[in-house]
Amino acid sequence: MRLDKFLAHTGYGTRKEVKVLLKKKCILVNGAIITKGDTILKLETDTVTVNDEVVHYQQYIYLMLNKPSGYLSATEDNHQQTVIDLLDADSQRFSPFPVGRLDKDTEGLLLLTNDGDLAHFLLSPKKQVHKTYYAKVVGVMDEADVKAFNEGVILEDGYECLPANLEILSTAEDSSDVHITISEGKFHQVKRMVLACGKEVSFLKRLTMGSLKLDENLKLGEYRPLTEQELNGLKEFLPQNS
Repeated sequence: MRLDKFLAHTGYGTRKEVKVLLKKKCILVNGAIITKGDTILKLETDTVTVNDEVVHYQQYIYLMLNKPSGYLSATEDNHQQTVIDLLDADSQRFSPFPVGRLDKDTEGLLLLTNDGDLAHFLLSPKKQVHKTYYAKVVGVMDEADVKAFNEGVILEDGYECLPANLEILSTAEDSSDVHITISEGKFHQVKRMVLACGKEVSFLKRLTMGSLKLDENLKLGEYRPLTEQELNGLKEFLPQNS
């Protein structure tokens, strides 16, 4: 990788700003002063320092966000806040994007990364990565609904969903608390599946995606990097491990 690109990616400014550092002879590679931005680095072996501080390169970022309601699962929008607006500047410079979408009014687990390969395979219909949601439902869900989910709910447009799991946690006179696990990601799918059963979702929160589980210590709007164990669990979906 070019030195100026490396420094831009690690937060030392634009390439124009990096040129200033180069001219001031603030940048060393393996102890030698470098003044040319097109110097090629070997990321595995070269040591770069700026003003005597070693620069650590990180190519990918993997963040677990507890998404609050009111934010779009998008990288930018001209009129509304997106989940990227919740990140600090250091995280944003990696240009992360949400893996899949949660509706604006849906809360819970959202993975943010700039690793396109991992995102692609987590979202691939062929992989059938399971996602579990907690839902509050207006209406009483019963065993007939459990059976319908197991067999594959037919949506209003005629699409037949893959078999899914409905776990009834509790019911009241006119409401239900449930867990719903699906392996697809159709538009508004959970809400539409419940609606096809004659009920309506009033609150929705994603709890899991594949092996990844929402950290209960994360408050709404908070995020943290994935642990090595969490990341390795997700990477089992990549082709070389499948």
